[in-house]
Amino acid sequence: MELANLTTISADLGSIDVALLPTGSTEQHGPALPLGMDHFAAETIAKRVDRDDTVVLPTVSVGVSEHHRQFDGTLWVGADTFERYVTEVVESVASHGLRKLVLVNGHGGNTDALARAARDLRQSETAFAAPWNWWESLGDRRAEWFDEDGGHADALETSVMLAIASELVEEEQLAAAEANGSEGWGKTVHGAEVGFDTLDFTDSGAVGRPTAGSASDGERVLDYVTEELDGLVEWLVEREFEAMLPKPHK
Repeated sequence: MELANLTTISADLGSIDVALLPTGSTEQHGPALPLGMDHFAAETIAKRVDRDDTVVLPTVSVGVSEHHRQFDGTLWVGADTFERYVTEVVESVASHGLRKLVLVNGHGGNTDALARAARDLRQSETAFAAPWNWWESLGDRRAEWFDEDGGHADALETSVMLAIASELVEEEQLAAAEANGSEGWGKTVHGAEVGFDTLDFTDSGAVGRPTAGSASDGERVLDYVTEELDGLVEWLVEREFEAMLPKPHK
């Protein structure tokens, strides 16, 4: 169920076991994919988990994306701002008695901030909020299904977007995205990372092989990661909140 669709009478969060908070970004994904790719993916995956003991919270759609700032349409907030915002959203959920969550993340730039928020929320015994990056749940299947190093607006993300909303993909731009993109993420010189912004290593904003994407591969990915997320939810349901808090000093 989706919290935003409920009324204050039907939103009995204390009777729910787990909340899903989708987080993503609004940032460039090359000339072919929509700016909302990351938060579309996180929200779609969260909503595919259809359980009576789980509620999907409103999506956090702007994230830590300043490294894409040279591309039109990109929005961003600082890491501290994002971390604090997510923390306070979770605190508000916990105040209603719902203290187990999954932070369903669709944007790599959010990862560090979400990890810090999760640690602090657990340390304060406010909530147990597990950060979960959907693409990492694929494990070795990412390499098996997609022949690329990838990283951004690649075959994986193109496939997922084609499965979610193909009408938002400018398919005639996929070849240009790839031709003017990069095979791998980042830029190093003698072991030093010098690719601080995405534009430092990709002219199109894409990294990987977006032309290799397909809706059928996207559906396969969505099916798999939804099962993984459902399994994580079940793991949380089976555990008492107090058992997940930090262990006392010996």
